[in-house]
Amino acid sequence: MLSYRHAFHAGNHADMLKHFVLYLTLDYFNRKDKPYWYIDTHSGAGLYDLRGNEAQKVGEYKQGIALLQQAAKLPPGLHDFLGRLNAILPEPHLYCGSPWLAQAMLRPADKLRLFELHPADFQHLQHNMQQARLGRRGQVVQADGYQGLIALLPPPTRRAVVLIDPPYEEKQDYERVVHTLKEAQKRFAQGCYLVWYPCLSREESRKLPAQLQKIAPDNYLQAELHVQRPRSDGFGMHGSGMFIINPPYLLAQQLQESLPALAALLAQDDGARFVLDFQIK
Repeated sequence: MLSYRHAFHAGNHADMLKHFVLYLTLDYFNRKDKPYWYIDTHSGAGLYDLRGNEAQKVGEYKQGIALLQQAAKLPPGLHDFLGRLNAILPEPHLYCGSPWLAQAMLRPADKLRLFELHPADFQHLQHNMQQARLGRRGQVVQADGYQGLIALLPPPTRRAVVLIDPPYEEKQDYERVVHTLKEAQKRFAQGCYLVWYPCLSREESRKLPAQLQKIAPDNYLQAELHVQRPRSDGFGMHGSGMFIINPPYLLAQQLQESLPALAALLAQDDGARFVLDFQIK
């Protein structure tokens, strides 16, 4: 299935968690002079127009990025994140996908490898990355990102940030995430792997973090942002999570300082909360 389009959900609460964690991770990797690769298995379009029909139809950004922009005061980490977003977006009515955020943060010696299978989103991604003038830094490929990732490992730099962010439209996505990470670990154990997942009532979603923890029990971080109570009928996404294998050693402290404020700011009812669990070598 290739029906999922992130344009309907751009800038929502899940993007706030995902992109904040990605921002902190890339900022950490930039502190060392050594170059690294950024690999995105499900890149999407790269940039999204919040005035467009898709974003306006659902309006999820109004309970995500719009609330950050309206906040009177933010913790330092979230304040810096919002400032970076404002600096890199070509127009104020646009919102970035992970490829746009990454290309803006990576340095000239770093490399981007972007995968997107959806034909329409791939065309948008190509156009947007041309605007970014990646040149030799980046490659944009219409292909299965799971397979594409494995083929690239290990990268020549022996440093990499990998984002795995599938739509989870099908149950197989949960299985493929776990399988792909196991294979990736065999080829490149020291990579920093970031996995986004939805918090749903369905069994596959609830079990995924424990399955991921088994892959790297001694070096992981799990962060979840729940914006509301699960619905009584079991439908809908009440939050989302990020699971990081080989997380930056500063990340736990940074999230401890920011997640309480983010959960309070994006709360949709009194069930809003956050989860932060980690084991770091």
